[in-house]
This record gives sequence, structure tokens and C-alpha cells, in this order.
Amino acid sequence: MNLLIMGLPGAGKGTQAAKIVEKFGVAHISTGDMFRAAMANKTEMGVLAKSFIDKGELVPDEVTNGIVKERLAQDDIAEKGFLLDGYPRTIEQAHALDETLSNLDLKLDGVINIEVNPESLIERLSGRIINRKTGETFHKVFNPPVGDYNEDDFYQREDDKPETVKRRLDVNIAQGAPIIEHYRKAGIVFDVQGNQDIDDVFADIVRAISSLK
Repeated sequence: MNLLIMGLPGAGKGTQAAKIVEKFGVAHISTGDMFRAAMANKTEMGVLAKSFIDKGELVPDEVTNGIVKERLAQDDIAEKGFLLDGYPRTIEQAHALDETLSNLDLKLDGVINIEVNPESLIERLSGRIINRKTGETFHKVFNPPVGDYNEDDFYQREDDKPETVKRRLDVNIAQGAPIIEHYRKAGIVFDVQGNQDIDDVFADIVRAISSLK
């Protein structure tokens, strides 16, 4: 069983990916893990990726696609199947993935798309505040400081400010929409509502995956 999980930042994709891997025993293929492994093992693509990263440059698509191909060609994939997490990020990468899977005689069985209202994600992602003196992290809504405190005692990182979060979400939505549409045309997208309890989200995912068997 070969799967792809998609969702906006803050939608709970990482949490659900871990639960899918644990329950179904598929190989978890995340972008970060793939890059670290390829560089540590000094594969052809890993060495190439490191040359860009060491210069502080973005790794080109062809190198990222090559690292994915190297990973998908490993023996455990044929035995266990996989869950792709964090790739593809662009429609060009999605087309490259199609070609890679075809060349390896593999196919994508399902795309789990965790849907969450962007407005609620802005609240979730932009609520983090940090105590200036202690460095403790709180959340304005989900984990507010207790007792008497002054707002001036806290600050927000630039990445956590609402306008920054909104820009990041807008970029992700623009990049993700054509990918979802691409796989929707293939009839393999399963939309799961992410504005639920974590266990309820996972129950919906399990139902979707079980329908593939």
C-alpha cells in the first residue's frame, strides 16, 4: 500500500503520519529524513544535495526528485509500501513522482488530504508567545500563562505573527491546490476533516485506507 499525506502547516499531518506508520507498518518517507539519510550515506544525490545546502542554496527539484527516487528504489518499499510526507510540494514534483513510480513499477494507491479551515490554522499557529525572562512558551488560546501577568512580559517570534502565518499558508494553498487536483482526477484523494479530535481524524483516515484493501 503506497500513500501520500497532505495538509497545511498546523493541520496535524505529522501526528497522523506517525499513527498511520505505526498501524499499517508502511515506510515513512519524509523529506527531511530522506535528505539526512542520503547525505549521511553519501549517495550520489545526497552528495549533490549537500553541495547546495553547504552553500546556503535551495536544493533544485531534480536533486530532490533524485533523492526520492533513490529512496523508493530501496528493498523495504516493495515489501512494506510507503507513506510520502512533505513531497511532492509542487505540481512539477508531482509529475516527476508519477514518472519515478512508473519507472519503478509502483503506483500511488491513495492521497490522504487533511482539510482544516485556514482561519482556524492562523489562530492555532499565531498564538504562540514566549516569556522574555524565562523563555517559556505559551499559547494565547490553548495554553495561556496562569496568574497575573503583563503582556509586555511576552513576545512573538516573527514566524509566529498572524501576517507571517497567513503568508505561509497562502503559499502552501497555492502550491498544494494543483497537486490535489492532479490526484483528484486520478480518483485517489480522500478528504479528511482535520477540525476534530486527533483520534477522530485518525479513525476517518483508517476508514479511508481500509477501503483501499
